[in-house]
Amino acid sequence: MTDHDHAGHSHGVRPDADGRYLWSALGLLSAFLIAEVVVAFLSGSLALLSDAGHMLSDVGAIGMALWAIRLAARPAAGNWTFGWKRAEILSAAGNGITLLVVSGIVTFEAVRRLIDGPDVEGAPMLVVALVGVAVNIAAAWLLARANRTSLNVEGAYQHILTDLYGFIGTVIAGVVILLTGWTRADPIASLIVVGLMLYAAWGLLRDSGRILLEGAPRDVDLDDLRAHLLATDHVQAVHDLHVWTVTSDLPAVSVHVVVEDECFVDGHTPVLLDQLQACLHGHFDVEHSTFQLEPAGHDEHERGMH
Repeated sequence: MTDHDHAGHSHGVRPDADGRYLWSALGLLSAFLIAEVVVAFLSGSLALLSDAGHMLSDVGAIGMALWAIRLAARPAAGNWTFGWKRAEILSAAGNGITLLVVSGIVTFEAVRRLIDGPDVEGAPMLVVALVGVAVNIAAAWLLARANRTSLNVEGAYQHILTDLYGFIGTVIAGVVILLTGWTRADPIASLIVVGLMLYAAWGLLRDSGRILLEGAPRDVDLDDLRAHLLATDHVQAVHDLHVWTVTSDLPAVSVHVVVEDECFVDGHTPVLLDQLQACLHGHFDVEHSTFQLEPAGHDEHERGMH
């Protein structure tokens, strides 16, 4: 006997996930990105150019988050039994890969400039970096009001935070150049930004990879879940337990449950099914569950049981 609970899902990327905040942040960051690239080339600042590269990944993250929200709004149909909900996970993985590529390019150029000191104008670099701090604070405030249960939205938010830290580093580098003329502060600031990029990329790739590889959610203890099911009256054993995540904040469970033979005779199985569902929902916030209730000895006919 199986049951799928589809009603009342509030998990995953929602079609109404405060898209207006994402669009506002996207417009703000895109306008500043263009201005920053122009000033970076005019001033010769690699730190500003690396910040622009990171901001480009922020713009991409927000753009793909909006794209994922739109795809997630499509209903399940045909072969797409879960709809397009996992599009946000693919998008998050793409953002992580983009961060790795950008960080590699910036690292190469930063090391080259550390060896051969660059000619950098500190004043334009400092002014743009200060404006960048203000822009990123505004963008972070906008995304903080959006639906951050989405891995994409949370990823974009974390990108903006690391970009904010990068601009603070650029401000410091600009002050050092103005006061001392030591231009190598610029590539050093770039390498700090690279470290932040790598940290953000690791988080995105780790979380998206866990979902794409069907790993159990980090906040679900499988032994604890199994113990709760076994503690239900009339349950004798549990096997073939699978727990995975469809998309951000949408865990799913399928499990075979061995129950007393009398449950199939006295009509108790519907009540037992409700109890098992309530157990998963109440203790583990799992709304999508599939149970196979079976009598003792049925596992002798099953292949690949675990």
